Amino acid sequence: MADAATTPLLTSHEAKPAKAPSIDDAIETYIGATGARQLLTAMLLAFAWAFEAQQVFMPVFTDAEPTWHCTGVAAAAGGDPGSSCSPAAASPCALPPGTWEWDRPAETSVVSEWALKCGGGGPALVSLPASSFFAGNLAGGFLLTTLADTHLGRRKMLVLSLATMSVAGVLTAFSPNVWVYAALRFVSGFGRSMVGTSAMVLSTELVGKWWRNTVSVAGFVLFSVGFMSLPALAYTLREASWRTMYVWTSLPSLCYAVLLYFLVQESPRWLLVRGRKQEAIEALRQIASLNGGEGVTTSSFSMLDACAVKVGDGVAGGDGMFASLRLIWERRWAFQRLAAMMTASFGVGVVYYGLPLSVGSLSSDLYLSVAYNAAAELPSSVLSWLLMGRFNRRSSVVALTTASGLCSLACVVIPDEEAGTGGLRLAAELASFFASCAAYDVMLMYSIELFPTSVRNSAVGLVRQAAVLGGVVAPMLVALGRERSYWSFGVFGLAVGCLGLFVTWLPETKRRRLSDTMEEEEEAAAAILSCAGASDMNNNGELV
Repeated sequence: MADAATTPLLTSHEAKPAKAPSIDDAIETYIGATGARQLLTAMLLAFAWAFEAQQVFMPVFTDAEPTWHCTGVAAAAGGDPGSSCSPAAASPCALPPGTWEWDRPAETSVVSEWALKCGGGGPALVSLPASSFFAGNLAGGFLLTTLADTHLGRRKMLVLSLATMSVAGVLTAFSPNVWVYAALRFVSGFGRSMVGTSAMVLSTELVGKWWRNTVSVAGFVLFSVGFMSLPALAYTLREASWRTMYVWTSLPSLCYAVLLYFLVQESPRWLLVRGRKQEAIEALRQIASLNGGEGVTTSSFSMLDACAVKVGDGVAGGDGMFASLRLIWERRWAFQRLAAMMTASFGVGVVYYGLPLSVGSLSSDLYLSVAYNAAAELPSSVLSWLLMGRFNRRSSVVALTTASGLCSLACVVIPDEEAGTGGLRLAAELASFFASCAAYDVMLMYSIELFPTSVRNSAVGLVRQAAVLGGVVAPMLVALGRERSYWSFGVFGLAVGCLGLFVTWLPETKRRRLSDTMEEEEEAAAAILSCAGASDMNNNGELV
């Protein structure tokens, strides 16, 4: 009788064997209880964003068109009497030589030092250095983004990117002409392409899940700090050469890169996915020591032996340079996610990178206007942190991009400063920039959750490069918009408002754990589908 009663229980138990722990389970076991020193190490990575911000927005000051004034000297004898200097002239280029001069020394800006505007180059030549920087971002994003998922890893990729960006920045200070200057800006952009991406991905993979949003937002906050440091530095050096700005920002960045190389560990997640178990154990031991686990031995990490990772996917589809991109291409759901996110990111990037460059067209003080834009990034980081903790990702991005688009379009409708509404236009521009900053932050954190560890750095890097592509277009629109604002603010508003709607095609990831392999992500999606049912699939945000 007893045997008959217990047999069904044994059979039922044997029918459901214990599931092998995932990498996420193992990592959470070892580093989930994030200690203060471990958190500080992750926060150290956030400073990479500050140095990146300085290189991104440097042209706002170094490439600015200086103000000018009439000298009071009459035109040369025999000249056109009607061609004497007038402060009301839209541009000094058509005025007789000697009748006007720049308000500050010519070497304070590349535009005045190399006579870019009056030398016949027009808006294309003026915007060439800034566009070259973003073009370098695109090239670097395409060639380097997969290396962090395959050969180099997050840490080495970050150090290499920082060093390239910093060395190019120092060399930029010695540019003899605009062509060399643009070429070095291209190299600097090439290195910068992976700085923020590698820093964010590495910092989130070094801490437990409860700290991921916090360390991500820390990077955004430090980006704001780096941006805010530029107006202060530029005002201090307003009578000095623009070359000084590059030296003062690039040398500290180079020293920081060396510091990271010796102080920061590689991501144990990436090492495990790549099949480098011993190195992963060593990284976890270092992290455990930061949390006070000095007595941790190799045997303490026996749980890693049970991690179910398929070798084919564990090495990100192979050892090829573009193996991770091939993995995304071969899976329709992954390609759809990436395409939708990149499209929305392009629209945000046009505004995010374009508005700070266009503040001069608002006829307000350049230093204060840029400082206001930089200050707008700080509360936007806090807002993105609150949104990620309390609201859905998709609805947050749509709301923010719509608000940014409407405020940017308002800058076209509101009359210029001569009509007494300059402050209102500046407020609308700041509101648009604030919303685009928050949207950008949420989209990057959203991208981390959308893709598994095996392709995460590549996917997030491509999302950032889509925003950079918007930055390539933005300088030309800004140059055109100095005469007609609808070419800048009008296009900005339409781009971010319309393209932001593409995120409605993406699955919702709130409260979902991070996947490490493509198969694991597909299994998680299938599990949610089976629990939710096909009828309310869309309400649960699952992707088909």
